[in-house]
Amino acid sequence: MSIFGSIFNRGRRDFADLTEAEILAVAISAEEDDGRIYAAYADALRVAYPASAKVFDEMSAEEGEHRHMLIEMFRQKFGERIPLIRREHLSGFYERRPVWLMQNLSLDTIRREAESMEASAARYYERAMTRTSDASIRKLLGDLAQAEAAHESMAHRLGLEATETPEGTAEEELSRQKFVLEIVQPGLVGLMDGSVSTLAPLFATAFATHNTWDTLLVGLAASIGAGISMGLAEGLSDDGQLSGRGSPWVRGAASGIMTAVGGLGHSLPYLIPEFWTATIVSFFVVVVELSAISWIRWRYMDTPIVKAMLQILLGGALVFATGILIGNA
Repeated sequence: MSIFGSIFNRGRRDFADLTEAEILAVAISAEEDDGRIYAAYADALRVAYPASAKVFDEMSAEEGEHRHMLIEMFRQKFGERIPLIRREHLSGFYERRPVWLMQNLSLDTIRREAESMEASAARYYERAMTRTSDASIRKLLGDLAQAEAAHESMAHRLGLEATETPEGTAEEELSRQKFVLEIVQPGLVGLMDGSVSTLAPLFATAFATHNTWDTLLVGLAASIGAGISMGLAEGLSDDGQLSGRGSPWVRGAASGIMTAVGGLGHSLPYLIPEFWTATIVSFFVVVVELSAISWIRWRYMDTPIVKAMLQILLGGALVFATGILIGNA
């Protein structure tokens, strides 16, 4: 891994550096975690959707069986002490949504989360096969990869009706997941960073100097600099091979461009020579930016719209007020 990759991965291990024992250890902990997540889904759905809860109970049991198989293989090859390493310690693993955040989400949203979990597990086993020369370990990893990949469509298993053919529905869902992981999520993070983080320096400069040209220069510098930083951070933090998040170049570009756009949106009004006119226009642009962020979180991230609006507007207001207070100090 490059020095920049190491920096942006915040100390996470690269998959290529894992030993065979560590590969099995990560798989054991991942199966255990996923089993617990499926059990939590079952508990959350048991009253309103008992049939779906039963499916998640079965999936939790399947993960337990996989875990036992992996532990038995580890014992045969490496003994009783399993290294303490989990998937969140690896670069490229997309972090799971905490279970408690799933309580108020729809059955369809939980289904998509489960599908993503299965796809992620299959990718891990497929890649892990290339990292071992031991025939028995390779066979086990291959069998588990097939087991994850061969799971029936979650829509079918949960009894949800679909108007399209199963093949078409699966392709459409895969395309949607790819779009969200590769474009929407990094772009949203960038837009949030650019729209919010640049507010304080921009308005601090504006109210400290009352000079629109100086304010514009600070806004341009903050926006473009943040765009470059966020683009590098996203592109170098995850090669997409384990997380399935797609090309790092595409994700980095989406994050970097949207970060710059978020900052430039409320910076460019300071091309207007008159200070208060520029400031009022910039303020309304900020409102539009924060509303757009809230809508994207509601549309693609399944966040309740009222909750999304309150969170984003409150955060933006605090940063905006910070900039004004510092500028008037």
